[in-house]
Amino acid sequence: MVLWLMLQSFSPWPLFASVDPYQTQIMLLKTVFFVLWFVLLLRYTQGNKRLRLLALAIVIAGALQAFYGVVLQLSGQELSPVIGMDENNKARGTFVYQNHFANYLALALSVAIGLLLSQLSSQRRHRDWRQLSREILSSILSAKFMLRLAMVVMVVGLVMSRSRMGNAAFFTALIVMALAALWFYKRPPALLKPLVISILLLDMVLIGSMFGLDKLQQRYQDTSFASEARDNVVLDSIPLLQQHFWTGSGGGSFYTIFPAVQPGAYSGFYDHAHNDYLQFAIELGVPLTVMLLLWLLYLGWTAFQVMHLHDDKLLRGLCFGCLMALCHMALHCTVDFNLQAPANALLLLSILAIIVLAGHSTTSGRMTKHQG
Repeated sequence: MVLWLMLQSFSPWPLFASVDPYQTQIMLLKTVFFVLWFVLLLRYTQGNKRLRLLALAIVIAGALQAFYGVVLQLSGQELSPVIGMDENNKARGTFVYQNHFANYLALALSVAIGLLLSQLSSQRRHRDWRQLSREILSSILSAKFMLRLAMVVMVVGLVMSRSRMGNAAFFTALIVMALAALWFYKRPPALLKPLVISILLLDMVLIGSMFGLDKLQQRYQDTSFASEARDNVVLDSIPLLQQHFWTGSGGGSFYTIFPAVQPGAYSGFYDHAHNDYLQFAIELGVPLTVMLLLWLLYLGWTAFQVMHLHDDKLLRGLCFGCLMALCHMALHCTVDFNLQAPANALLLLSILAIIVLAGHSTTSGRMTKHQG
């Protein structure tokens, strides 16, 4: 992708040249930094201890974002003290766009669920009430409780963002991965089903109802294709895809070329397509976009293999969370431009790095056994 952006930025051939070389060069620089970030993670996050620390860092970052966004909403602040944006009854944390805030929390939540799964026992034991009470008390005093508390804070932040697709994609990904885990997970944790049910019922219904779930439901009810300009943006961008099908218009050039096809039926300046698949295809061309999607599918399959074959509880749990994050991202990117936000892109790359490291650990383990 870096080479392709370089070709678009500095190509002497009109066929490959970007329609906005300056924006393409900016995207090239960002992509170089993204690649360096990914390489550094692969180099310095090897081993279970560092993988756990990386996952904890993601969870802590998500919990702090959620806490900040929720406190601002509950305090009645009209303007964010960090970025000066109008809160407008929607939690946004330090993000300008509340849907990016919701996407960030959903990705961090997915990692948190995977981390929590890695700490659950896969053995089903019969317990009397005394043993059960002792285990519950020890769990409250353990790191699991703090992790669960961070998840509750992030769920509250997700609900208060009022992001329709952010919430729908997250809980859809949770249900899909819970069902998939019953087939692919090697010795599923005994508390997998209770954990999923608690997140769906306790977090979403009980806690969500205390922090504005009714407002989110009202947004779903008020949604209509007639009132959604972003759907028109997608439809009106189709001619651009046909014009730049093979080589793309150049990275970061969507906002430059879209006004030429934007009709006067709706107002506003749209610098993104509100669909990451479509925007990548328009700017980079369909062939390169398909290659990136195939790479993501390969990493998804690698995560499934780790869940199915690996004996390490941490790697299996983290791959569950990473797959859930990928599932959420695949859904949310159909209606928003989450990958255009650097924080979300870096977080997704961190999640992909976890999958690569887990898959490499699986391969290394097989080679060691074979040599032994």
